[in-house]
Amino acid sequence: MRFRLSPVAISVLCAFAPAAYGADEPLILKLDRTFNVMPDTPDATPAFINARHIEGKKESQIVATGDAELRKHGQAIFADRLVYMQNTKEVIADGSVRVEQGGDVMSGPHLELNMDTSIGDMTQPVFHLGANDARGNADSMHMEGRKNYTLHNVAYTSCPAGNDDWLLKMSRLDIDRETQVGAAHDAYVEFKGVPILYTPWMDFALNDNRKTGFLGPVFGGTTTGGSEVTLPFYWNIAPNRDATIAPRVMTKRGLLLSNEFRYLEPNYAGEAHVDVLPGDRLANRTRSYLALKHAQNLGGGFSGSVNFNRVSDDAYFRDLSSSVTGTSQVNLLREGVLNYGGSWWNAAARVQSYQTLQDPAAPVGVPYRRLPQLSVDAQHGVDKGALSFSGEFVDFRHPTAVNGQRLVLYPSVSYPLVSDPAYYLTPKIGLHNTTYRLGVNNTGNLPNTASRTLPIFSLDSGMTLERDWNFAGESFVQTLEPRVYYVYIPYRNQDALPNFDSAQATFSFAQMFTENRFFGSDRVGDANQVTLAMTSRFLDPNSGIERLRLAMGQRFSLATPRVNLVAPTVTTNKSDILLAASGRLTRTLSLDSLLQYNPTQSRSEMFNASARYRPESGKVLNLGYRFTRASVRQIDLSEQWPLYGRWNSVARWNYSLQEKRLLEGLLGLEYNQSCWTVRLVAQRFTTATFQASTGFFVQLELNDLVRVGSDPLDALRQSVPGYTKMNQTATSEPVQGLR
Repeated sequence: MRFRLSPVAISVLCAFAPAAYGADEPLILKLDRTFNVMPDTPDATPAFINARHIEGKKESQIVATGDAELRKHGQAIFADRLVYMQNTKEVIADGSVRVEQGGDVMSGPHLELNMDTSIGDMTQPVFHLGANDARGNADSMHMEGRKNYTLHNVAYTSCPAGNDDWLLKMSRLDIDRETQVGAAHDAYVEFKGVPILYTPWMDFALNDNRKTGFLGPVFGGTTTGGSEVTLPFYWNIAPNRDATIAPRVMTKRGLLLSNEFRYLEPNYAGEAHVDVLPGDRLANRTRSYLALKHAQNLGGGFSGSVNFNRVSDDAYFRDLSSSVTGTSQVNLLREGVLNYGGSWWNAAARVQSYQTLQDPAAPVGVPYRRLPQLSVDAQHGVDKGALSFSGEFVDFRHPTAVNGQRLVLYPSVSYPLVSDPAYYLTPKIGLHNTTYRLGVNNTGNLPNTASRTLPIFSLDSGMTLERDWNFAGESFVQTLEPRVYYVYIPYRNQDALPNFDSAQATFSFAQMFTENRFFGSDRVGDANQVTLAMTSRFLDPNSGIERLRLAMGQRFSLATPRVNLVAPTVTTNKSDILLAASGRLTRTLSLDSLLQYNPTQSRSEMFNASARYRPESGKVLNLGYRFTRASVRQIDLSEQWPLYGRWNSVARWNYSLQEKRLLEGLLGLEYNQSCWTVRLVAQRFTTATFQASTGFFVQLELNDLVRVGSDPLDALRQSVPGYTKMNQTATSEPVQGLR
């Protein structure tokens, strides 16, 4: 039975208590009674009291004992004994006190708290913060509202109960749930009982929000730079702007200052990088890197972008980068673009150049600059057909090769004769016109002006057939998709035309169904050819997952092609045969393979195959083989696999059989505890023809707090496809802002 008494009613009962029970006898409501104490004002909220015994005393005092519980507006207090003052809304709790509010739980032997203001104190609190599943204890805690706590002599951790592998110990901790920031005074991090970091003051985020401050120091080393340490400072300038300043000390070279600035606005966004190494002790010069990426919506269908990159010397990335992707950069892009997008047409104006980084042992050609490039593309539906137009003007500049201007105009029309989900037949006809005007460096005695006009006709057709099919007790939807593609382009002698940007296109399934066998517009290959292809897919009828795809294709020329760049690109009327097999064969096994077979010489020209076995998160085996007759024969193995207990291994072995050398090797161990991880990784990769770099990574990650050491995660994700960060959870990323 529930008693609902207003303050007036409680006062009346208290006044009559002496007459009914004697002057010193309290009003006692026994056996799991509930008091609903009504508020004094309409805007306030009531307090509910549950206990085995509830006593109403003088001066609006209520005493609850025996599994006592007080609830008010999202706040609950549990204790052996509760004393509640109705006039002041003060509560005094003793014995197994527990406070729950906003997902946080605080326990202690004694509590004094005002229920209206949520101001109070607790002795010897033990707390659990629900937002990031952290816990701790302190000598005392002062609550200044429901979202602000101050604790003294604190130990804090995100380890589960009973595990104190790492502790953040502080003389004082301020927790602000309004801003989700914790501030610690006289703090040090203790790992396995050993202090590893100390700071007189630090603050950290209580969630995944960004926070200004020092990030965890990064220790490491490479054979090209020696031992090194980086201490990044993160500056959360505004919700849409931030910067990272990362001094990197290398024992062999000196101090490299890395600076990154990012910004995001409703109509524009970008990032800038400025890295400077004054007086490199090995190179005997100052080295620098500058990069800017900016994209902007100008309104009215217009947009623009800038991408600028510059380094001080050709060997900058080979000497200073610690990743494979960094050292493999050859041409650094510098361009500005203005775009317009309409409902059925778009246009772009571009200026573009490159900084080419040369490897002395393997020099590469310098690409042309485009100063400028203007392009227009349009497509407009008419009845069931489509009118298309592609136009481009480019002014090509080069310090040593022939300079010139090129204008390309290519209108076309296509009209589907058959358009059905199962069948299609679409002819297309166009007229490709190219005009040249050449300038300086014309050492090949090419004509100063030239033009080329070619009609292009194509016919694309195919169908899709389906059937239900059962195999080995499993049901599939099998498709059969034949495709026939015909192209006719008459021959024009193009030997007197310059070559600014054309190259032989790699033979592939995508290229088989294109009009031109060359990239770029300087060469348009003559063609009287038909491509035949057949694809069959096996689909899961319930999920639609493609379990297996088999494809085969070949191109047949009715006349031998005659347009070439340097050597004849086609010597027979039959192309190589392409065979492909890919898909998710089982829940754990996937396959991707492509074979290019030369039927004339009865040999394989190219073969790529990769298989992945991934039975569950944290377990992956990758096997790859790449073969190109002219230049490539590589084996690529990588894995992430449990070893014993909490130990996991990660490895990659990418070896060139042709060159008989290691292209990239990686070997590492990970130890994952419930609240911390140690990673030990060694990596060696090729940076130039006769140059390699070896790096060592040792990292300790304390979940939800900080990473200490050199970070191997980027290397692991790039080197081991399918790699899983084993301690990754919704809130496991280390906070930014240790300082």
